[in-house]
Amino acid sequence: MKEDSQIDILLATYNGEKYLKEQIDSILNQTYKNFRLIISDDCSTDSTRDILKEYEENERIQVYYQEQNLGYIKNFEFLIKQVKNDIYMLSDQDDIWLPEKIEKTYNKLVKEDADLVFTDLEVVDENLNTIYESFNDYMLLSRKITKYIDSYKFNYLYNCITGCTIMAKKELINKVLPFPSNSKYMVHDYWLGIITAINGKVAYLNERTIKYRQHGNNQIGTNKISHKMKTLKEVRELFIEVKLQIFEIYVNNNQKFPEKIQILNNDAYNYFCMIRNKKNFNFKKWTVFHELYKSERFMYYIENFIIMNMPFIGRGLFKVRHGILKIMGKR
Repeated sequence: MKEDSQIDILLATYNGEKYLKEQIDSILNQTYKNFRLIISDDCSTDSTRDILKEYEENERIQVYYQEQNLGYIKNFEFLIKQVKNDIYMLSDQDDIWLPEKIEKTYNKLVKEDADLVFTDLEVVDENLNTIYESFNDYMLLSRKITKYIDSYKFNYLYNCITGCTIMAKKELINKVLPFPSNSKYMVHDYWLGIITAINGKVAYLNERTIKYRQHGNNQIGTNKISHKMKTLKEVRELFIEVKLQIFEIYVNNNQKFPEKIQILNNDAYNYFCMIRNKKNFNFKKWTVFHELYKSERFMYYIENFIIMNMPFIGRGLFKVRHGILKIMGKR
């Protein structure tokens, strides 16, 4: 194995005392050794900082201690600004990296001459017991990733990239930063993915390289909020609110998009603004919906068409579906 490139690994921490040592050790024990680990702690109030001080003497580790809380998106932005090497990776504080994660991801980056590579994950509980063998299969992302990986479409309507699997090249950092931070639905990995897809090449390594730990304090995970909702009205309001926030960010950053996508950004934002006030039926701008959702699975397309444009019909169907899933123990 060649280790020509030193890699910057960026680890953001905040009150991560419970799992942090395991994560850092899993990084230090990688088969690929040519890296430096840059850690930024975001004003932890538990013993995270004490744990980090134990690692400060390691010549491959550099630690920053923030004096004011940035939030995890801006903490990652701070870390990316510290990148000096040509390649960097992102890391969460509570996972476990499989031993060949860096090596395999780096080999994929080189082989594909990609600007960003991401991978699949194994979803585990707090004790590392497997919950789902494949995160992307569970979240129904695999088909779209595989089919549209060469297009911005794979990461346009919603995020298909999990940040802790990312390896990327430094040269696109100026196009990516700053991260939008005024929406909880547009997180750093989502933005990294769409901007890189527009300006460079994204590749996917269809292997699980991380044990992705799910526990009570996760910022982001496998929880599907809409599954807890009991009415179509709640689901519809959530779906529209998410899309409005995403497309508002796109529109506010339209200079980062090609002209054709700028037009779609504007049309999509206006479409979701319009249907927000439609309570039963909408017969306008169906072509915008089609352009946004035509790359999705057929059933996903139909379900969202009914939710967005035919909620009067959808309410009855939702009650029946919710009742069946409740009987099956899935709600």
